[in-house]
Amino acid sequence: MVLFVLERVSRHSVAESWRRLTDWPRHADVVPLTRVTVRTPAPTREGTLFVARSGIGPLAFDDPMEVVAWNPPDGGGPGTCRLVKRGTFVTGWAEFEVHPAGGGGSRVVWREELGVRGLPGFADRPLDRSARWMFGRAMDGLLGRG
Repeated sequence: MVLFVLERVSRHSVAESWRRLTDWPRHADVVPLTRVTVRTPAPTREGTLFVARSGIGPLAFDDPMEVVAWNPPDGGGPGTCRLVKRGTFVTGWAEFEVHPAGGGGSRVVWREELGVRGLPGFADRPLDRSARWMFGRAMDGLLGRG
């Protein structure tokens, strides 16, 4: 299991960065070979369930997630969201915070603890590097930087 933290500064407002990060199906646009299906009715709130399906054919897997904390930004202040991975293959949690930044932009902090069942401990370093790259690329795409 690996724990990593990523940070990005966005030209977008807190509200717009929040909207971009919490548009769950849009994550499929920035994560290769992935589609996202929201299983509960809108709007997103605590208890919202969605599934990211990644891979091709028999090598595909589901990554079901549940929103367990949902605190949208209010009046230009910060917002926080926490997800728990509910699958049998990919485990852990993710959370992000969106804070005001200078010039009307925002600062996003993404924390994730990621595990893959059956992956031996010696694979943690490559998992960490690949997860940082993939999630950093996803953040850049979602925030309009990539």
